[in-house]
Amino acid sequence: MVRASSVLPNFDGTPADTVVLAYDDRHRRRVTMKGIGGLEFLLDLPRAIALDDGDGLALDDGRTVLVQAAAEPLLEITCSDRSQLVRVAWHLGNRHLPTELAGDRLRIRNDPVIADMVRGLGGAVTEIEAPFRPEGGAYHHHD
Repeated sequence: MVRASSVLPNFDGTPADTVVLAYDDRHRRRVTMKGIGGLEFLLDLPRAIALDDGDGLALDDGRTVLVQAAAEPLLEITCSDRSQLVRVAWHLGNRHLPTELAGDRLRIRNDPVIADMVRGLGGAVTEIEAPFRPEGGAYHHHD
């Protein structure tokens, strides 16, 4: 089986195939994958890393597979002003919740308990389906 043993951040070439992965499936080290075009390969990285939407997986035969973030059920949070949004963001961070910073909105995984908390803090919550691209944190990087 062909192997992918390195990641090409922000791949801009023509891929041999594409894997569509949810957030949890984008943090891997070693797993068999199958692209939407049927290409099967072994992801075999030296260590587990978080794959980003748009990354390429370099196959040992010279081809590249594109990583695409799958649409997932999310909550989009908006607030009446920036200070309220910062307050909500602090509470999400205090709970160590992966959070996507989307300009004047925040996105988190759909969680009814957290949605109630956000509403209690004065935020508005809308259920959406979209790729989840949370902030990687201070230690998130590709080698």
